[in-house]
Amino acid sequence: MRIYLDNAATTPLDQEVFNAMTPYLLHHFGNPSSQHEQGREARQAIEACRATIAGLINALPEEIIFTSGGTEADNTAIMSAVHAHQVQHVITTRFEHHAVLHTLKSLESKGVITVKFISYNSQGELNLDHLESLLQQHRNSLVSVMHANNEIGNLNDIEYIGELCHKHGALFHTDTVQTIGHYQHDLQKLKIHFLAASAHKFHGPKGVGFLYCRKGTRLSQLIHGGGQEGSLRAGTENIHGIVGLTKALQLAYAHLDEHQQYIQELKYHLIDRLVDAIPDVKFNGNSAESVKSLYTVLNVSFPALYGVRGLLRCLDQEQVSVSGGSACSSGSVSHVLSALNADITRENIRFSFSKLNTKAEIDQVIDVLTHIYTLVAA
Repeated sequence: MRIYLDNAATTPLDQEVFNAMTPYLLHHFGNPSSQHEQGREARQAIEACRATIAGLINALPEEIIFTSGGTEADNTAIMSAVHAHQVQHVITTRFEHHAVLHTLKSLESKGVITVKFISYNSQGELNLDHLESLLQQHRNSLVSVMHANNEIGNLNDIEYIGELCHKHGALFHTDTVQTIGHYQHDLQKLKIHFLAASAHKFHGPKGVGFLYCRKGTRLSQLIHGGGQEGSLRAGTENIHGIVGLTKALQLAYAHLDEHQQYIQELKYHLIDRLVDAIPDVKFNGNSAESVKSLYTVLNVSFPALYGVRGLLRCLDQEQVSVSGGSACSSGSVSHVLSALNADITRENIRFSFSKLNTKAEIDQVIDVLTHIYTLVAA
């Protein structure tokens, strides 16, 4: 039986989510823009989902815009800041998802914006005094900082960053793709203008997510066409996906505390077993620190084995699914680990957990790793 420990890349679809989606695939298939009963039925479902999601994160329904996922949400937020708010300076980190970094690089190459990076220490912890200094130097700015890194799990203090942005009159965008459904987010307390989320990171379907845009913050269209999503995002809505996203988020928040405790214990167990079983094992970033990192991610630096990514291949052959970093960067050296100056001659593996993993699976992975390193030593 294959062991799946790559939940930061995507999570299995929850059966209850599938059950909620099925009627909207088979029966309630009307176009939400149609004026007949089937269209109205579909429209009602979407607006009910919008209100439910808004309630879960303490936002207003009109602040929720459905998208195809986190990448579209990130792009829309950045392009809106630049085009609708005439932002000329963007302050970000070298650890952001490529949905952010590649968008900013494209805009900067065209001379539309300048990009500044927040300094950080060897563990990837951001220097927020430097952020404030950059905000003092660049008044009309967008700050784009993710809540938790998808590779090393480092958590950023988005509450304090939001306060800094508010103090200096800057817009604040945060990618919460790895944390929505895993942590509580109160958008009445957080001073955030744009927030991106994606359903498939918390046992929802792929191809759907949402952008939170604070009321009064202007949006510019990324996708042009019809008048869907209040003329902010053209294209016939993904009704069954939106229903699945909403059901998944409801389930996540209904069981948040128990799942967090359970998954955190799995992560602790893997850390303890790794330290005991594998000589010279290390951890990248703050991923082994309980308070400073995402409880679903552990990034481990193993002694070199058969050259770079040898261990990744061995684990795959032994029916263990893990990754070397972001699925979006598969096959290339991780920009996150490069920014940390991590030793890429070692075997850097990201383990990421979900509510479906078990302690027995962790023990089996340790047995596999011990066997692999014993063979090498022999």
